[in-house]
Amino acid sequence: MKKIGFLSFGHWANSPGSQARSAADVLLQSIDLAVAAEELGADGAFFRVHHFAQQLASPFPLLAAIGAKTRTIEIGTGVIDMRYENPLYMAEDAGAADLIAGGRLQLGISRGSGEQVIDGWRHFGYAPEEGETHADLARRHTEVFYEVLRGKGFAQPNPRPMFANPPGLLRVEPHSEGLRERIWWGSGSNATAVWAAKMGMNLQTSTLKNDETGRPLHIQQAEQIQVFRDAWKEAGHTRAPRVSVSRSIFALVNQQDRMYFGRGTQSKDTIGFLDDDIQKIFGRNYAAEPDVLIEELAKDEAIAAADTLLLTVPNQLGVEYCAHVIESILTHVAPGLGWR
Repeated sequence: MKKIGFLSFGHWANSPGSQARSAADVLLQSIDLAVAAEELGADGAFFRVHHFAQQLASPFPLLAAIGAKTRTIEIGTGVIDMRYENPLYMAEDAGAADLIAGGRLQLGISRGSGEQVIDGWRHFGYAPEEGETHADLARRHTEVFYEVLRGKGFAQPNPRPMFANPPGLLRVEPHSEGLRERIWWGSGSNATAVWAAKMGMNLQTSTLKNDETGRPLHIQQAEQIQVFRDAWKEAGHTRAPRVSVSRSIFALVNQQDRMYFGRGTQSKDTIGFLDDDIQKIFGRNYAAEPDVLIEELAKDEAIAAADTLLLTVPNQLGVEYCAHVIESILTHVAPGLGWR
């Protein structure tokens, strides 16, 4: 069995081809899609976070709303850019959203990716310390956030508080027990996968990573997953870690599918650069009839190694079509691979 969810980048555009013309459209449709995915039997509803873009940004109001409207589906992010985050305020938001959802939050966090503006985190009031890189800034915020989620008191109480305090040092509230075990690090390299394992976070790996060996993406990701699991074992953690991979997969079962995705666009991995000088490998799309998809996906070593698969959905095509994309994989593809 493999958990199967969706990942939405939450784009909107005021253009004729988009069914998501505004931020309100994307937010409300994201809630509707999560509800529809739960009804279809999907396991997760995950959302990308981008700042200064016509995409989903602040995730916690959306996650809380979905948590209140659903009952079983996991709710998460892929990923929150920690360069922009106040770790303590984020712990409060995350705790509240997780309590509303009944302990179903699965938070993917990371350094983030290429941005719309230069050093956008500076506009949010954050900057690397002397000798730090912006990646170090993200990891420093992460370490504070991850420690706060332990729920241990650290703040000295006021001797004359407005309200009576419990004894001892105070923690950030609300605290949601167990949330710390449901934090994932979005890793783009083997080195950061090892760091995440040592920290005790789960692993998210997406449709791109640093091109470290020149081999196909799925092979590099399978190696990354193994490196992560080896480091996890070496660190001596007692629980089993989780690993997710993201893929763009479209089963061509009707004419609409063939019109949108039947032209074989990006059917091979590609190489390029984002916001640094490190060469990246970008994963291919999978788009074919279900029997062909089953044959192709069976060769994807990273999917085989992961316990969770996140299907990227074209959210601007609307809730009904995205639900169809998810249902097609669950119905026509997953059983043939032993995932359902």
